[in-house]
Amino acid sequence: MPRAVLRYIRWVDAMNRFIGRIAMYLIFVLVGVLLWSSISKVAFLPSMWTLETAQFVMVAYYVLGGPYSIQMGSNVRMDLFYGGWTPKQKAWMDAFTVLFLMFYLGVLLYGAMGSLAYSLGYFGMKPWEFYGDLVAAFFTGGPAAAGEVTGYMERSSTAWRPFMWPVKLILSLGVFLMMLQVLAEFFRDIARIRGVEV
Repeated sequence: MPRAVLRYIRWVDAMNRFIGRIAMYLIFVLVGVLLWSSISKVAFLPSMWTLETAQFVMVAYYVLGGPYSIQMGSNVRMDLFYGGWTPKQKAWMDAFTVLFLMFYLGVLLYGAMGSLAYSLGYFGMKPWEFYGDLVAAFFTGGPAAAGEVTGYMERSSTAWRPFMWPVKLILSLGVFLMMLQVLAEFFRDIARIRGVEV
């Protein structure tokens, strides 16, 4: 295997391990939010922000922990035939089926990026041009110039009305990290087929 591919696998594994280990602790944040929700409903006036915050934290927990789950091999698999195969046969099957996952994640990332652009106030059909304009404005004029590029930002339709872009940014980032991890797994499977253990 080329050294660049091995470095890529190690880099993606280290990054997703670090992010995944941090994301694991979001479950405690989720429990805290739900505990406060329960206490405030009984003892005080109910908080409007708790349900939606719990949903946003759950999205971050699930999406940012997904690449780490793939890396650790703890994702759900149908094991009827797969469990009895040799490591090389498993690598062949994984290298083939991961192509379908890459396609799915590509479509998901495209939709997530379009939804993120919409939440930042872009209502056109070419979100990639919007991101180019946004980055260029930020680097030439700072946050104020980037703020002028964005339009009317999307808010939730609930009474609390939080901005939607933070959770959509986390979703886009999580899907992108998952694509990087899946590509690393593909390279790892190719290495196993060639008899190299990474």
